[in-house]
Amino acid sequence: MSVTLQVMTSFIALADYRRRVHEMYASVRNSQDPVGARDEWVAVRDALFRDHSQSPLDPAESFTGLNYAPYDPSWRFVVPVRAAPALDLLIPHSASGQTRFRRIGSVVLPVGSRPTLDVFWLDAYGGGIFVPFRDATNGIDTYGGGRYLLDSVKGADLGSNDDGLVLDFNFAYHPSCTYSPRWSCPLAPQGNVLALPVPAGEQLPWRR
Repeated sequence: MSVTLQVMTSFIALADYRRRVHEMYASVRNSQDPVGARDEWVAVRDALFRDHSQSPLDPAESFTGLNYAPYDPSWRFVVPVRAAPALDLLIPHSASGQTRFRRIGSVVLPVGSRPTLDVFWLDAYGGGIFVPFRDATNGIDTYGGGRYLLDSVKGADLGSNDDGLVLDFNFAYHPSCTYSPRWSCPLAPQGNVLALPVPAGEQLPWRR
């Protein structure tokens, strides 16, 4: 197989992977049952990790499923996006590189001391909402670099309504760099570090 054909095949496979992720989140948004939607989301993610050629796992990695905390409805919120001072920043990656984002607002989480998270927009063709976060579970029960809640350019979009963005931390997931150094992912900047633990969503370790 020529290098050109290999590259073409890889990109087509990646497009298929992202299409399936978009479809997975569309199903979540259309569901009236958050718990059932999370169960379906878990099943689809496990299938993609196990079977797809674009899985974040290394090809030789044995895998029987990702690890999640039980669904906790107290970690599902619909919150308005508040105005915040304009901020353009380059968010460093886990390895090399950085990505330019623009802060478009912030949200207040109705937990504890009511911490805030910045809401970012990917400053590139296509754009997209990006909400990463770190919390007190990092390096213990979750990846040290934090997790993602929304990354709509990649399909991770829980929806919105007149009351604001849907932020369901039961759908929080690890970036691809958690699983292999082949990946380099933008990590949560300082404004998105929570002092409290978020005991919902994907946990470590995945099941080998």
